[in-house]
Amino acid sequence: MTKTSKKQIKTDEQKIIDILKDNSNESINDIAKKCKFSRQKVWRIIKQLEKNNSIWGYTAVIDEEKQELKNYIILLKRTNQPLTRELVDNIIHRKLEELGEKIGVKIENSAYLHGVYDWMICFTAEDIKQAKNFAEFLNKIFEGFITDVQLLENMFYAKKSGIENPEIERLNEFFPEF
Repeated sequence: MTKTSKKQIKTDEQKIIDILKDNSNESINDIAKKCKFSRQKVWRIIKQLEKNNSIWGYTAVIDEEKQELKNYIILLKRTNQPLTRELVDNIIHRKLEELGEKIGVKIENSAYLHGVYDWMICFTAEDIKQAKNFAEFLNKIFEGFITDVQLLENMFYAKKSGIENPEIERLNEFFPEF
């Protein structure tokens, strides 16, 4: 039996990743059929991708509006002041998520950025008041380390987690008739 090349392994992994991106709930049997692989090969590749953290986890794409929640984004711009070890540890150990939940905010995504802003936090809240409270809360926690905070309300997801919104036609509501 010949050994599989690194290029072929990457190609096989990408086929499986593409299917999981479209539907993380897809069964191993269905993935195997779509890729024309054995069930065991698919299982082995998925386990390897999970082990090396190429796959971090699996999630459902939720319409928060139907749960009476709104989506917000906070952009943070840092000062040149180095962060304290405690603040970095709080970020790494997700203490902000715990603290946000105490005021009713659920952090969905958090990312360190390169560009005008240094950090982005995407979260859900019941309303703008709760979102503004969270922005003020961040200002207090990072006092002296932040020069600018921008709070944005996400009005509509056209695509989320790689999945097109099944109600994409609702996007028309946000644009005037021509």
